[in-house]
Amino acid sequence: MNRRSFFTAVGATAASAATASMAQTASSAATRAVLGGPAGAKPPLFQGSARMTPLRGYHGQDVACERAAIEGKVPQELRGVFYRNGPGLFERGAGTNKQRYSHWFDGDGLVHAWRFTDQGVSHQARFVQTKKFIAEQSANAFLAPAFGSALPAHMPVRNSDDVNTANTNVYKLGDRLLAMWEGGSATDLDPQSLHTRGIVTWSPELKHMPFSAHPKIDPDGTFWNFGTMMGKMVLYHLSPTGELLKHAVFDAPTGGMVHDFAITHKSLVFLLPPIGIDYAAMRKGAAFGQALTWNGNDSTKVLIVDRNDFSKRRILEMPAFMVFHFGNAWEADNVIRVDFVQSKNLDIMSDWMPRMMRGETVVPDRSNPAFVKIDLNRGKCDVAMRDENCEFPRVDPRVVGLRNRNVYYPVDNGDRPEGFGFTGVMRIDTESGKVDRYNFSEQVALEEHVVVPRPSSGREGDGWLVGVGFDVAAQQSFATVFDAMNLAAGPQAIIRLPYWTPVCFHGHFHTA
Repeated sequence: MNRRSFFTAVGATAASAATASMAQTASSAATRAVLGGPAGAKPPLFQGSARMTPLRGYHGQDVACERAAIEGKVPQELRGVFYRNGPGLFERGAGTNKQRYSHWFDGDGLVHAWRFTDQGVSHQARFVQTKKFIAEQSANAFLAPAFGSALPAHMPVRNSDDVNTANTNVYKLGDRLLAMWEGGSATDLDPQSLHTRGIVTWSPELKHMPFSAHPKIDPDGTFWNFGTMMGKMVLYHLSPTGELLKHAVFDAPTGGMVHDFAITHKSLVFLLPPIGIDYAAMRKGAAFGQALTWNGNDSTKVLIVDRNDFSKRRILEMPAFMVFHFGNAWEADNVIRVDFVQSKNLDIMSDWMPRMMRGETVVPDRSNPAFVKIDLNRGKCDVAMRDENCEFPRVDPRVVGLRNRNVYYPVDNGDRPEGFGFTGVMRIDTESGKVDRYNFSEQVALEEHVVVPRPSSGREGDGWLVGVGFDVAAQQSFATVFDAMNLAAGPQAIIRLPYWTPVCFHGHFHTA
């Protein structure tokens, strides 16, 4: 299937949704009311507590700190840039015309660079200058439809990149810093200044096609990614310097959202939850995210694709469950083992996130470490799940796709009074089952943490766990540095900014 037939398959639905959105524009009352509530009932703007300050978002400004305050000592070998990305702007307008997104996924992308040098640690953050962001900054109003907020279209929407927020992940590939979003192209940024260069097109036939925010990178730098839209999937294989090596587009056994995947040295591995799309709701004006449905009586599909030949694919089935993020996968003797975080359904996205964006203090459903054994000989899948409440699993980048022993997570220690952010970090030894863990107080809200290998070592886990968080009492954001094999000893360094920043989703550390 080529690019033309791909967009033919999805175009009718996109067009009908855009038509419905434009029809809403004719009613000013509806236009003021479509941010997640019924017509005539404009939802309240953010009223969150001090803990939820980062969810207020910025107003489009860039920030910088030339030298952050350091408590403890940053290891001498830890040098490079920790890039992060997340939604940074949620509100536009003023007075009675002020609007706020009703879903966390909708905010405009704000890319951060924490630079670890011999002179200390600096921080800068810049908004990605997407077509959407530039137009809405000029108008001081929402102009484009969004993933989870039912907004009318006040600007042309011809393809997915007209509504691209570039807000989910960031990775340096060759001389490009890629700001990635699930529904459209990657956006190229300058790695030094963070200035936006423009949309990336890997080849003419792949222009504007979805490029997920969760690529997987082999230890040698080989880059793998996918995209999905309306039951179609596209696969990408790129070189360590960013040249397209091969791609494929095919029918996928899912019609809704696929967020992440895993790789082994032989396979691409997808766990596809039973998420459907209510097209009738979209035609009536619902946002795409609001039209996603959970089909709990259906199965979660397991899609295995041969890395060397994308046409070789196999599908297995498991009982229904939700998965956002994977840690790693590896295979031997025709058996694939995958670690991921499992939740029960879509509630965390369809219920908790909209309530969180209103500032409510609802606690989300638990999400737990899970480990699946996919036996390709028997065509069977077996899952084991632990009881810790966590998310954002990461492994040492030296073992991606290979047999790993350690998986790292931010974790809830049970003390947080509200449902935003984690209060600890955790390493699970997958062979022994033992846990290495450090808990902060409930006055800390942690984000994703990543493993940074020690340059002089090749041993898994020999390095540091680096992440970011928010100090509720001080109303400041900070970065942490742990010994990746001794989290219980506490942070070796805490690096504090003189300001708070909006919450990020994902990022990567690129060693100098």
